[in-house]
Amino acid sequence: MIAAVAANEASPEAAADLRRLTPNEPWQQTLAGMTVSFGEGRLSELGPIAASLAAESALLVTDRGLVAAGHAARAEASLSAAGFEVVCFDQVSPNPTTEDVDAGTAVAAEQPIRLIVALGGGSAMDCAKGINFLLTNGGRMEDYWGFGKASQPMLPSIAAPTTAGTGSEAQSYALISQVESFRKMACGDPKACFRAVILDPGLLATVPREVAAAAGMDALSHALESFVTTARTPTSAALSRRAFALLEPAVEQLAGDLPSDPPAARSARARAALGSHLAGAAIEASMLGGAHAAANPLTARHGVP
Repeated sequence: MIAAVAANEASPEAAADLRRLTPNEPWQQTLAGMTVSFGEGRLSELGPIAASLAAESALLVTDRGLVAAGHAARAEASLSAAGFEVVCFDQVSPNPTTEDVDAGTAVAAEQPIRLIVALGGGSAMDCAKGINFLLTNGGRMEDYWGFGKASQPMLPSIAAPTTAGTGSEAQSYALISQVESFRKMACGDPKACFRAVILDPGLLATVPREVAAAAGMDALSHALESFVTTARTPTSAALSRRAFALLEPAVEQLAGDLPSDPPAARSARARAALGSHLAGAAIEASMLGGAHAAANPLTARHGVP
């Protein structure tokens, strides 16, 4: 189905470049201005990557589930070993609100933060972007509803996604729910983009099956919706194609019973992590359509995935 629409839009060169981004071995590549490091175990490289962007102090934005799983401690250890004082904000809710962003900003304001690290799913990454807006430009999240409204430079930031779903690590937008109205505000700015992304498929090993299923369907819908939207471009079409090819078999495995063979399970997680990221990059190139326009108010008002 996906191959039947706009079949000739993706250039052969773009498609060939994307096929080189294999889920089968570690790599590091600059994609759309972000340094993307892919491979199992690469969260351990967070400290050196952070040190290449900033120094002194870092805000780690995450949630309590990742603290309980031990991932936050691993991130903190890597940052501390690289010389960072780490402030942790772990109160991100499943669908981040203006209250979450305000609380995280208050924590960050307790000392001069030089770097923001988002560890988690789309909620943590969007909340981290929101905190970056307020910490550097002031005001309220409502002030940044739309695109390109940050007048001041923003802090360098790093994302380490722990689910294969939103692809927020590849995007310049933060989706933040307004508490009073339940409106989900899309707040975007090129300065909000993460400077570095760590795609560590090993982080997906602790994701519950029902969460993996919901996140996987989100990623698949990103690939399909960005491919058929009227705003699609040759770049977004190439990204969508590659993302769908990676995600389609992987999501079925992650949402069901993972193969008992450990290499096969690792392969499914690697394909999902890379596919989700490329689908997120397709969104950045083309945006989405009616399905997500309908889904956003349901998520903001009722908390459904």
